[in-house]
Amino acid sequence: MINELRMGAPAGVQVHTTHHRGFTPEEVTARCMDRVLSISENAPEPVREQVLAFREQLERTILFYMREAVYSDRITVENALREAGRPDLGEMIRRL
Repeated sequence: MINELRMGAPAGVQVHTTHHRGFTPEEVTARCMDRVLSISENAPEPVREQVLAFREQLERTILFYMREAVYSDRITVENALREAGRPDLGEMIRRL
């Protein structure tokens, strides 16, 4: 569950929270997309369609790399735990 509070214009203050967990790559990607790309409701339809298609492609690309970053960080933590003599904990972290 995500709670969101928006105040003012789109560039205004935004507060996002979760309950007993961090944000998923999908949730972070959605927040990123809201900041990176938008289109006016008054844009001509052909332009609107092109921007929405580009947005979808960009969102898939960002999500892919967000997932890669999470996986890479887990590998880093796993290796640090192995080096600290706790390979069992490292394996558990990697499997998350």
